[in-house]
Amino acid sequence: MNRASSGQPLFAVIGCGLIGRKRVNALGKNAALLYTCDLDAARAVELAKLVPGCTAVTDYNTVLADGRVAAVIVSTLNASLAPITLAAVRAGKHVLVEKPGALNAAQLRTIRDAAQRTGARVRLGYNHRFHPALQKARELVDGGALGPLLFLRARYGHGGRKGYDREWRADPALSGGGELIDQGVHLIDLAGWFLGEFPTVDGHAATYFWDMKVDDNAFLSLRTAAGQTAWLHVSCTEWKNLFSLELYGRGAKIAIDGLGGSYGLERLTLYKMLPAMGPPETTCWEYPRGDDSWALEMRAFVEDIRENREPSPGLAEGIRTLEIVEAIYRRSGYGK
Repeated sequence: MNRASSGQPLFAVIGCGLIGRKRVNALGKNAALLYTCDLDAARAVELAKLVPGCTAVTDYNTVLADGRVAAVIVSTLNASLAPITLAAVRAGKHVLVEKPGALNAAQLRTIRDAAQRTGARVRLGYNHRFHPALQKARELVDGGALGPLLFLRARYGHGGRKGYDREWRADPALSGGGELIDQGVHLIDLAGWFLGEFPTVDGHAATYFWDMKVDDNAFLSLRTAAGQTAWLHVSCTEWKNLFSLELYGRGAKIAIDGLGGSYGLERLTLYKMLPAMGPPETTCWEYPRGDDSWALEMRAFVEDIRENREPSPGLAEGIRTLEIVEAIYRRSGYGK
């Protein structure tokens, strides 16, 4: 494998907007970054300046043709994610592709088949798993603090901005859908991370406020084979940004609120049932310093490559998430 002197695989980033910049920063001060690539040459040049020796280009084929590049970060708008990832995988490059990874599950299945042939590893960029409160929740659940899990309830939303319904996210050809495929996939991914697969999918999406052909709200009820339920609501008519995830077990409950920034202080509260029941024993963790989710996710991707392991979340999880999104859209009349 091609590596920098730091031992990291040599990277390229395709898509140099806000998320691409976050990804480059997550690589660290000694980033092993050979290329920045964007259709906007000025944006690629500006990002390349952060890393000595990095070259800015506008054609991703230049990146894929360079045998030194071992791994590619794909952080474009949704419609470009799958075509670029597929080309990278066929070129034998490992890929970290931003959520949702594609416009639909069929595109991810094509990438999966290609990756099986070339041995490329593909990680889906669901950085919320790496937020400190979610990592603490994972630790508590795995340690048995909640007992057997019963159900999960989560809400995620923002209020958009003036002109939001004229941005690319409001164009189904570019986005694949609205709020469900934007923020909703994060909740679906987190619900599956804790509860497992959901063979039963109910719910609907709707457009209540914004003048656009995609959804601005979605309501989901997902059930595992054992009957555990994930009840999810995502919205871009929330007006005050909100993140809330509650996980219920037989012996305790976890409540996670906030993601930092405009979503408010990130905190996790554990409510532990006492033998006499009544008011629970309550413990709270707060994370005022923000999160290292982008860096932790990048570290996990580097380990995927080094250990030749299947990423989690990878293509299997990404496919299942988009299958749920598509089921809700079909039921709600979107995409017809």
